[in-house]
Amino acid sequence: MNSDAVTSPSIDTARALRLAREALDIEADALRSMSGRLDGAFTEVVGRILQLPGRVVVMGMGKSGHVGRKVAATLASTGTPAFFVHPAEASHGDLGMLTANDLVLALSNSGETDELTGVLPAIKRMGVPLVAVTGGLQSTLAKHADWVLDTRVDKEACPLNLAPTASTTAQLAMGDALAVALLDARGFGAEDFARSHPGGALGRRLLTHVRDVMRRGADVPQVEQEASCVSLMREMSAKGLGCSAVVDASGALVGIFTDGDLRRCVEAGVDLRERSAQEVMHRRPLTIRADLLAVAAARMMEEHGITAVLVTDERQHLQGVVHIRDLMRAKVI
Repeated sequence: MNSDAVTSPSIDTARALRLAREALDIEADALRSMSGRLDGAFTEVVGRILQLPGRVVVMGMGKSGHVGRKVAATLASTGTPAFFVHPAEASHGDLGMLTANDLVLALSNSGETDELTGVLPAIKRMGVPLVAVTGGLQSTLAKHADWVLDTRVDKEACPLNLAPTASTTAQLAMGDALAVALLDARGFGAEDFARSHPGGALGRRLLTHVRDVMRRGADVPQVEQEASCVSLMREMSAKGLGCSAVVDASGALVGIFTDGDLRRCVEAGVDLRERSAQEVMHRRPLTIRADLLAVAAARMMEEHGITAVLVTDERQHLQGVVHIRDLMRAKVI
């Protein structure tokens, strides 16, 4: 073994668990205390943001800046247009992102962060409403603010009482509280959330319709009802979906034939060479409309133990077919 190798310090597991639990308890106590101090200033801020013609501009330095970015992202994804501006960059041109129609949400535990307090006069000259999220209720930031949201904590979860821990948790929770109150007041629902998260699982489930994933035209296995079973088998083999629609001369759906139907015919000793499609098809097949959500097709497949659903219009004319592989490819399931 290399004598110069660095050895890892030993861990006092009991002490580590005790400190972890203390940190969680301190932060939980801080949030409960903050909850009890919520007052009319909070509801006034919610009301002002609801009337806002512009956006919420979040600012913060250091750890408060990291929290601020998350707060801005949460607001934006829940119906309140918001973005983050770094205070140090604001004094070097980025303040131009701010308009008189906006509102500034400034995060600082002390309320005395130089980079943030340095841009406050310019913000006030623009007539932009200012909300302070701070534990420094007598600070420079609080004195400049139109509203103060109190996030003071008795102590940090850090054993040294130095590293921002409980204070940043309080800021983050206050941002979440604002987002929740605002989305409820806006009547922001699951479909609204999905529209701002089109790349996520929820967005795909709530925004993807059958028409977006179904197969059309020549990709749809189908034969006319007078076709022979030989033609029916060839169509099923060619399209590889394990089924074929059976239609009349006008294109209206009259039945379906599946691999399962084929198996049952063979087991029953049916001579398929002498039969037509309409003689062996399953009548009244399950169908779905193209304008329904793709998750409805997934539920139908799961409930009935099938792998494909035919798509028809209001006149029962065949429009397409959606297969379980199509739903998986679109990540609907």
